[in-house]
Amino acid sequence: MAGACKSCGGLYSFLFEYDTPRIVLIRSRKVGLMNRLVQLAILAYVIGWVFVWEKGYQETDSVVSSVTTKVKGVTMTNTSKLGLRIWDTADYVIPPQGENSVFIMTNMIITLNQTQGLCPELPDNSTMCHSDEDCKEGYVGTHSNGVQTGKCIHYTSAKSTIKTCEVFAWCLVEDDKNIPKPAFLKNAENFTLLVKNNIWYPKFNFTKRNILPNISKTYLKNCKYNSKMDPFCPIFRLRDVVEGAGQDFQEMAVEGGVMGLQINWDCDLDKPASRCVPKYTFRRIDNKDSAHTVSPGYNFRFAKYYQNAAGVDSRTLIKAYGIRFDIMVFGKAGKFDIIPTMINVGSGLALFGVATVLCDIIVLYFMKKRYYYREKKYKYVEDYELEANASYGSQAESQGCCAAH
Repeated sequence: MAGACKSCGGLYSFLFEYDTPRIVLIRSRKVGLMNRLVQLAILAYVIGWVFVWEKGYQETDSVVSSVTTKVKGVTMTNTSKLGLRIWDTADYVIPPQGENSVFIMTNMIITLNQTQGLCPELPDNSTMCHSDEDCKEGYVGTHSNGVQTGKCIHYTSAKSTIKTCEVFAWCLVEDDKNIPKPAFLKNAENFTLLVKNNIWYPKFNFTKRNILPNISKTYLKNCKYNSKMDPFCPIFRLRDVVEGAGQDFQEMAVEGGVMGLQINWDCDLDKPASRCVPKYTFRRIDNKDSAHTVSPGYNFRFAKYYQNAAGVDSRTLIKAYGIRFDIMVFGKAGKFDIIPTMINVGSGLALFGVATVLCDIIVLYFMKKRYYYREKKYKYVEDYELEANASYGSQAESQGCCAAH
C-alpha cells in the first residue's frame, strides 16, 4: 500500500505541478567571474571559429570538374635488341587519353617477333621436368605462358641440361625475370605534363579554368611549374612532380608507381573572382614505403600485332613499367547568404545558456553555501484556489459555530 501511495504521489506531482525559472542575483566574485569567462569563451568560439575561420555566414558548394592532359617529350635509346631508336609521345603514353589520369612508360621488357607455335616453357618449380611423365597434356597453370603438350624438351638447345615442359604458346615465351636497371627511358624525367582543368560551382553558376586569364600562348610554351617562382603554370616536369612528393624519379621509374597530382580550388566568392586560383600538391599513392609490400610498382602488358613476309601472324610483346599520374580535383566555394548567417547567429545565442547552466550546477551542488543558494533559488507555492477554498471553508465553519451558540 505504501508503494502504491508513493507511485500515486509521483503521478500527482507529474500531472499537477509546474516549475518556472526564477531570477536570482548572486553577488559573488567567483560566480560572476566564472560566468563572464564562460560567456567570453562562447563568444570567441562563435566569432572566431564559426564566422571567421569556418565562414558560417556563407552558403557552400562542392566543385564539379573536368581534366584533360597532354604529355610532351622525346628521348633516344640505343640497345643491342632494338638498335638506335627515337621514342615520342605515341610510344610511351598508353593509352593516348585517360579519364583524369595519364600513364607514362619509363621501363619495359620487350619480346620481339613472337609467333604461335611449340616451344619450351620458362623454367621454374612447376615446369622443369626429367621426362614426358612429368608433363601433363592440356595443363594450364596460373602463371603458364601456354598449354602443355605432354612432352619434356630441352629449354634452350639439345646440349642444355635444363628441361621444361613443351607448350603451345606465343613463342619464344617472355622472360620477365630481369628488369632493366636503370630504367629504359630514364630521360623521361624531363618530359612535361600539361594539365587542363575546368571547374564549375553550379550553385553559384561560377566557372573557371587553371589556365588563368593572364596566361598567354608565349608564356604557356616556356613556363614550368615551380611552387615558389611560378605556382600557376599548368605545365609540370615529371621529375619535379615526383620529387615534390618526396620520391626519387630514377628509382620510381624502374618498377613504376602511382602519383597523385592534387588541385585544390577553395574559393571565397565574396572576394574578386581573380583570387580564386588553383593550388597544386603532389603525393605518391601506391604504398612503396611499406616493409610488407608484395609486387611493388605499376606494370601491364600490351602487344603490337603484324604479319611477317610469309603471312604469319606475329607480335611484339611489351611489359610496360611506368608512372600513372592521377589528377584529383577537390575544393569548395562559399558565398554570403542570410539563411546560414541567421542559423549560426541563433545557435551562438543559444550557446550562452550553457554559461547559466554551468554556473547553476556549481553554485547549487559544489559551493560551500549551496544550501543557502538553493533556498534562494527555489520557492514552493501551493495552489491558490485550494488555499482560497480551504480558507473559505474555515471561515464558514467558524460562522456556523457562532450562530449555534
